[in-house]
Amino acid sequence: MERRSGYCLSVIMLVFGVIFLHCLVMTSFAANVTYDHRALVIDGKRRVLISGSIHYPRSTPDMWPDLIQKSKDGGLDVIETYVFWNLHEPVRNQYDFEGRKDLINFVKLVEKAGLFVHIRIGPYVCAEWNYGGFPLWLHFIPGIEFRTDNEPFKAEMKRFTTKIVDMIKQENLFASQGGPVILSQIENEYGNGDIESRYGSRAKPYVNWAASMATALDTGVPWVMCQQPDAPPSVINTCNGFYCDQFKQNSDKTPKMWTENWTGWFLSFGGPVPYRPVEDIAFAVARFFQRGGTFQNYYMYHGGTNFGRTSGGPFIATSYDYDAPLDEYGLIRQPKWGHLKDLHKAIKLCEAAMVATEPNITSLGSTIEASVYKTDSQCAAFLANTGTQSDAAVSFNGNSYHLPPWSVSILPDCKNVAFNTAKINSVSTISTFVTQSSEADASGVSLSGWTSVNEPVGISSENAFTRMGLVEQINTTADKSDYLWYSLSVNIKNDEPFLQDGSATVLHVKTLGHVLHAYINGKLSGSGKGNSGHSNFTIEVPVTLVPGENKIDLLSATVGLQNYGAFFDLKGAGITGPVQLKGFKNGSTTDLSSKQWTYQVGLKGEEMGLSSGGSTLWKSQTELPTNQPLIWYKASFDAPAGDTPLSMDFTGMGKGEAWVNGQSIGRFWPTYTAPNTGCTDPCNYRGGYNANKCLKNCGKPSQLLYHVPRSWLKSSGNVLVLFEEMGGDPTKLSFATREIQSVCSRISEAHPLPIDMWASEDDARKKSGPTLSLECPHPNQVISSIKFASFGTPQGTCGSFIHGRCSSSNALSIVKKIQFEISLTKFQFDHLCRLALAQKAVVLEFQ
Repeated sequence: MERRSGYCLSVIMLVFGVIFLHCLVMTSFAANVTYDHRALVIDGKRRVLISGSIHYPRSTPDMWPDLIQKSKDGGLDVIETYVFWNLHEPVRNQYDFEGRKDLINFVKLVEKAGLFVHIRIGPYVCAEWNYGGFPLWLHFIPGIEFRTDNEPFKAEMKRFTTKIVDMIKQENLFASQGGPVILSQIENEYGNGDIESRYGSRAKPYVNWAASMATALDTGVPWVMCQQPDAPPSVINTCNGFYCDQFKQNSDKTPKMWTENWTGWFLSFGGPVPYRPVEDIAFAVARFFQRGGTFQNYYMYHGGTNFGRTSGGPFIATSYDYDAPLDEYGLIRQPKWGHLKDLHKAIKLCEAAMVATEPNITSLGSTIEASVYKTDSQCAAFLANTGTQSDAAVSFNGNSYHLPPWSVSILPDCKNVAFNTAKINSVSTISTFVTQSSEADASGVSLSGWTSVNEPVGISSENAFTRMGLVEQINTTADKSDYLWYSLSVNIKNDEPFLQDGSATVLHVKTLGHVLHAYINGKLSGSGKGNSGHSNFTIEVPVTLVPGENKIDLLSATVGLQNYGAFFDLKGAGITGPVQLKGFKNGSTTDLSSKQWTYQVGLKGEEMGLSSGGSTLWKSQTELPTNQPLIWYKASFDAPAGDTPLSMDFTGMGKGEAWVNGQSIGRFWPTYTAPNTGCTDPCNYRGGYNANKCLKNCGKPSQLLYHVPRSWLKSSGNVLVLFEEMGGDPTKLSFATREIQSVCSRISEAHPLPIDMWASEDDARKKSGPTLSLECPHPNQVISSIKFASFGTPQGTCGSFIHGRCSSSNALSIVKKIQFEISLTKFQFDHLCRLALAQKAVVLEFQ
């Protein structure tokens, strides 16, 4: 921690329960949306807009109003979402817009809250979504080639895009109809890297066609193409990335827009958990607006959950938390949400000046840059220190300013600092999962009535078929299931050289991935798996063959289909060979690849509909079979009390999929752990961020906890179904409730005033100093006890503060006295200092 003369910190921690509250406000919307070189123009007025991505199918409809309201409370103007083609048209010409798929209901809820909407139709979306959002049936249309100047593809793309546009029009949801939709997007990141160039001479005609097709749909609102430097003039090229301050529009007639500011990164099975410090996000946003940007979107503002088999990758985890301001469960993540909220307020204070003119950008040093938006009546300035090591003393307009490294100060009046990206006034919270046993306990939560069904090894379906040679998996299953059985019988004669010296035979299998289990004569002999960087692999499994017929059953499994890259749709999976038996006494090898194989798409349990919990196949045994592969489990449970978000802890399980009351909560894989090294927690926010810079959870399961939506539960009699692929013990399962227990904050005398003080008169601002203000996030919460207090130079982070070298011995007693004198649901540092510490500093921890 840096130390300077007069430097003081104060930290407060409060511990409490949680209640959710939301309010919706009706707002009328624009009728005319255009743009010029500076900004989107809504009803004739240029706007600076803050947006955030929430993907409607990654949460549940009962969560949507609260997510939207928290987004509005956080300072957002716009909600951005993709539209997922394979979700809505799983079978050609058969549409589904029910439940989590109800796009129109989601848009109407955003409208009801008074926010705008950006619809990213794509229909290619990437989004770490299975197959990039494309339905698999598209792949089988004769003559089709994705994302190029190909008539079969263009016909299908136009048909679906038109379908979505017509649905929005029918509900009068475009801004031109008085609705909230102010932007639409066609295609997605086609110009990234070498993607477009790899499609050759047919790429540019496709880009032009896509833009023309979209604009011809007459939505009355602008269309964008993100990461498309050669976008035609009828659409707006926008930026995606961790930083977009250096982005240059491809036209002097379009505004500088940022459609994806990545607030973290996605989680992969087998990987550590990525996170992005809020100081860096705020720095990136402030730099973007400093250098002329006027529309910025957080990807994600709420990430949510990849329910079912919707995750892509391959190997994308079920959690899509993304370290977003609203976490996977919809709770506010602090200080990220609060610090960005303050940033948004500061930017909005500059809006009038920003939209009136271009920024005048000047260098004040090797790493210091000033941007001024000035008119006859307005002036706003941004001061940036892009260095990563040293604080800077900056002289600007006759005044001196202190700039921490890798930070931006915002001066809405070109004189006073309203906000600095590195100085957090917002609270921090500690959210924890409170685990409840799966055995009956005082809360009444229990998993009971366990039954099971063994999944047959090898071929068990009448729909099995034979082929000479090996088949690619995705073309064979059409993604109807994660699983494909490859089965073959091998006859071993008594005089086979395999058996002459008693040594083990080796089964060699090369596969495109993603997971493979080898069974010999009904017994599991070995397994292998790829990872998010390399899905293909080879296994060599020692096997014991017997004289006569030997059955080789290979179970290949996918873990989400490729969602990104040129020709990603052609990325295969499954066993393409060779498959060989090694171990002859004479050193020779038998290649089984070209033999006649028998294939079965999917599992017998899937065919029988076991995921619903029905069927008469379920059997109860005195001792539940555990730690065996290929088995289905079923149990019943009552919903845990309360309304806090709920998860299931999969400790003890291997790999598979889980259903609650017939709805899939996603794939589980707690045995796939992150590497032991490479984590950086805490992480220095200074300097350029990338997806591997800030990692945590090394050496632990990538995902252990899985979201169980409350709306999927009944008060009693809920049914849990598990398919366990590798072997596990379901009796170790437990529930956990997601609860906020603590809140902390830290300020110094160098912090700006609270951003809300800018609504005060100048004289009032001059008399005020940095203020630490804490309050319980929900109306019925109160501070229960004080855990820690320090006056001086405390160190550490929320939940683990310690006294610094300078510390008052009276701080704890003073704060405890105040706690008894007033009802502590809200606490302000300036109030405490006036009472007890004469404008000095204090550190508190409440419980």
